[in-house]
Amino acid sequence: MPGALLITGAMMLAVYTIVGPAAQHGWLAAETLGLGAGALVLLAAFIVRQKTARHPLMPLRIFASRNVTGSNLVQVLGTAGMFGMFFLGSLYLRQIMGYDPLQIGLAFLPVAVVMGVLSVRYTDRLVMRFGARTLLFPGLGLIAAGLALFALAPAHGSSFLVHVLPVMVLMGTGAGLCFPALMTLAMSSATPQDAGLASGLVNTTAQIGGALGLAVLATVSASRTNALIAQHRPTAVALTEGYHLAFWIAFGLVVAAAAVAAALLRPQRTAAAEPQPARELVPAIQAD
Repeated sequence: MPGALLITGAMMLAVYTIVGPAAQHGWLAAETLGLGAGALVLLAAFIVRQKTARHPLMPLRIFASRNVTGSNLVQVLGTAGMFGMFFLGSLYLRQIMGYDPLQIGLAFLPVAVVMGVLSVRYTDRLVMRFGARTLLFPGLGLIAAGLALFALAPAHGSSFLVHVLPVMVLMGTGAGLCFPALMTLAMSSATPQDAGLASGLVNTTAQIGGALGLAVLATVSASRTNALIAQHRPTAVALTEGYHLAFWIAFGLVVAAAAVAAALLRPQRTAAAEPQPARELVPAIQAD
């Protein structure tokens, strides 16, 4: 219970600091820095608690594995960059392109379809053939390409087929390749007794990354838009510029995730690389 309260309090305070004082008074304001320091203190207290508790919520021994540690860092950065796209992309479709809620849902449908087809039918085969670590890089690269393309969407004259559909296909393909492979890596070095812990950890870091990433991207986007409106820029232009800045930051987070993967994750042996057992020679017996 103390561990759960400490980590939950740390995450809640961090998100509140970003969407509250940071958005209203700036990132270097005294209130922002004070609450941010409070979030770090709670996080440090959580780590100390896990070291001293008889039955820790998250035994720190799991981070002895480079693949577990690296996979969770990649998960945090990747989801931070990707999840903000869904929220801010929906606002772009609503406020700039004038879509209604049903049209927005249909516009995002290609992401789910492509991601689902790849995850269910093809990604596991590709992981067995090329290795989970190898598959991460094209997946993250496609996600980054989708974010960069969305950052070029115009404020006027946007077309779904030109400015939205390619982004959705790239994001769905990248996520369908990346995240199942990431789950494989996160579980690959866990002992049988830590398998449940490793699975829960990688899912939790996805939620943490998504929450923190969305808070940062939405705050930065809103701040940029408000600054441009104060300069008497047209509302559509100000909104689009705010979304563009958020998408470029998301692009940088995904690129950082790829850099972490390259530095920390170790390749797994693939089925193709494993030595094949020699065929047993059975002598032929000829009956009279």
